[in-house]
Amino acid sequence: MSRNDSVWPIIHALKARYPDALCSLQYEKDYELLFAVRLSAQCTDERVNKVTPALFARFPTLESFAEADPEEVGEYIHSCGFFRGKSRDLVRCAQMLLSDYGGKVPKEMDDLLRLPGVGRKTANLIQGDVHHVPGVVVADTHCIRISGRLGLTDGTKDPKKVESQLREILPPEESNNFCHRLVLFGREVCTARRAMCEVCPLTAWCRHYQTAGQEQAEQ
Repeated sequence: MSRNDSVWPIIHALKARYPDALCSLQYEKDYELLFAVRLSAQCTDERVNKVTPALFARFPTLESFAEADPEEVGEYIHSCGFFRGKSRDLVRCAQMLLSDYGGKVPKEMDDLLRLPGVGRKTANLIQGDVHHVPGVVVADTHCIRISGRLGLTDGTKDPKKVESQLREILPPEESNNFCHRLVLFGREVCTARRAMCEVCPLTAWCRHYQTAGQEQAEQ
């Protein structure tokens, strides 16, 4: 069985466990998701979701963000960490969205990567969740860790290589939601601290379980 075929049972198992596959960041407008993802760098989604309601209420439009004082923005996002750089990026990003993209979040990868503070992970998430582009892979820490443990990648920690390897085997129509489900699965079962193989529904297809995990689960 090829790697392309072997990924389907994993997709189905994750679908059964997490049927909704929703992004955990809360937002109403497209640019709000873009900004929330920027805030989530080196920060938890839970913390970002506590911060953004007040932030978006104070700056309810893209124009108000573009005219904002970064220091005031920083007061609202202080608890997210690295708030000075993040606040500057939000203001500059709002300005660029208005000046270069007519106030719309662009769809193309090259355009997204031009925006302040936007890397491939953010760009892929925006392409998938906002523009519904098939085939995107959001190679965050959960995706990198779990895809390596499962054997879907060669174990590399390089996000760009993980993205490339998963694009080769994931059905394009499934890839974005697959990555959302890996985040949920990584928080609940296959955590960074420990792979909980004893309660994992993916052990039949997992490289980690077939090596170290099986012995661990039997202890």
